[in-house]
Amino acid sequence: MHVNIIDMETKLTLRLNDSVIERAKIYARSQKISLSKMIESYLDSLTRKKETDSKISITPLVESLSGVIDLPSDFDYKKEYGDYLTEKYK
Repeated sequence: MHVNIIDMETKLTLRLNDSVIERAKIYARSQKISLSKMIESYLDSLTRKKETDSKISITPLVESLSGVIDLPSDFDYKKEYGDYLTEKYK
């Protein structure tokens, strides 16, 4: 099976395993993005030059999740996780 990916100016044809393509389509649909955009983001994240060694690279998936949860400024995640573990292993 061929997958055609169209960017603003460039078309790319890939030869991929049918089952990989089907899983990728399902994943892209669940993320509400096109398969082309998903592949573009992946290739961009692989090939983007590191601006500085000290800067942490954020993957497109993590970037898309930014701001999903709004926590209070005094939220103590270590305490909350400790409480969760205590309750889990009672």
